[in-house]
Amino acid sequence: MLLGMVTNKIKELEATRAKLASLEESIASELKHELAGLPAKYGFDSVGAFVRAVQGASGARRGRPPGTGKRGGPGKKRRSRAVITDETRASVKKLVNDGKTGAEIAKSLGISLPSVQNIKKALGLVQARKPRK
Repeated sequence: MLLGMVTNKIKELEATRAKLASLEESIASELKHELAGLPAKYGFDSVGAFVRAVQGASGARRGRPPGTGKRGGPGKKRRSRAVITDETRASVKKLVNDGKTGAEIAKSLGISLPSVQNIKKALGLVQARKPRK
């Protein structure tokens, strides 16, 4: 008796799955047909023209918007490269000897922290890391 109920439920499940697959296929076909007709419905002679119009209307653009750098937002200008002179190197050395941190040195000299670190390394003002065990 119990085996018969389980068998019937399995058959019902298989029939429901088949019906679901048929419905999904039907929906996909109808959606594809409707989407293919959209350009003509709105007076466009090609899919490409329709896509460009939709992108223009939505403000969607490829790539980054103009004026944005890797980290900057609109209107932020890219910072120019610092010119590292002998005077800059001497200032870094003096500030290191005065006990200033790399961030403080970078801010006071108007250069980036990586530039400060590179200068300190070139001047031999940093110790090599000890290898991990």
